[in-house]
Amino acid sequence: KMAVVKLTSTERTELLTPLFDKGWTMVDQRDAIYKEFLFKDFSESWGFMSRVALKAEQMNHHPEWFNVYNKVQVTLATHDCGGLSTKDVKLANFLETVAAKLQ
Repeated sequence: KMAVVKLTSTERTELLTPLFDKGWTMVDQRDAIYKEFLFKDFSESWGFMSRVALKAEQMNHHPEWFNVYNKVQVTLATHDCGGLSTKDVKLANFLETVAAKLQ
């Protein structure tokens, strides 16, 4: 099993910039990314979380998230490397794909 490593500065520029363009931001005092997703109602936000949960299980990489009604706040970081890894980028892009289909 390969060790999970933090993104290099080059990877950060290449992989995180497109996510920043979609509204993701760096978390203060942490090497993590954050985004708030808004949906039509609770049912839609729960549908989003359900799809993401299945993918997260498959990847064995789980988001930190918080849901109130139509709002889902997501923070991604990789605990195994103490910061951002390609796993976070992959999961963030999956979240964007799922959200786009729902919104």
